[in-house]
Amino acid sequence: MSSIYQHISAIENSSQKAVLCIITHTKGSVPRKAGAKMLVLETGKIYGSIGGGSLEKKVIEDALKVIKIQKTSTYSHALVQDHGMCCGGIVEIYIEPIVNKKNLYIFGGGHIGKALAQYAYQLNFIVTVIDERLDILNEIQPTEIKTINLYHHSAFQELQFNDQALICVITHNHAYDREIVAYCAKQPHAYLGMIGSKRKVEVAKKLFREGNVLTEDEMNKIDWPMGINIKVQTPEEIAIAILAKLIDVRNTIN
Repeated sequence: MSSIYQHISAIENSSQKAVLCIITHTKGSVPRKAGAKMLVLETGKIYGSIGGGSLEKKVIEDALKVIKIQKTSTYSHALVQDHGMCCGGIVEIYIEPIVNKKNLYIFGGGHIGKALAQYAYQLNFIVTVIDERLDILNEIQPTEIKTINLYHHSAFQELQFNDQALICVITHNHAYDREIVAYCAKQPHAYLGMIGSKRKVEVAKKLFREGNVLTEDEMNKIDWPMGINIKVQTPEEIAIAILAKLIDVRNTIN
């Protein structure tokens, strides 16, 4: 039988919404004591229990509301007055949304991409690195980071684009970068960034305008040059500047 923590871990690594309900305080006669936990999924399915009966039914209703608003909440229940339960005690329940890990797609596994993948993995992003160069991908650490050894045109079909996906374009070829940005800008995403100098960005914009590839609105949503604007030199420092931007975006999306 899977533990509630295994279910939480699975939800963190998915796009499914859920909340964890925890009894934080009790007084008098109650069916479960402080520390009892129940996981409620957006479908209404539950794992664990905080006591059953009408109390649990109401907690599930509250949990579904918290899933919609994505904001932690605390509820107090007087079992006799609120639920007609003969226990007669008081139960306080804290309901916290489970935060889904965000998919980070890194196109390009060179020096910056490799460093970014490592740092982002340590900060709980679900990292996928895409590169057609197998020897480059073999250097990606830790090995738990997913790699796709394909040219970007073929790799697009392997990825799940949604409104929470974050995309970083850091390949070794400027033409590749433009092709990837042009495609990804048309897909659902929370963040799309491309590395490069200001001149590289202006050249890309000019080509996109001349070819009617992207609209001005689509281009304005791209983070290019990518990352926060700080003085950086090494690949590791550049990766940290990019990661800081990704963290900021991640903390603004549900």
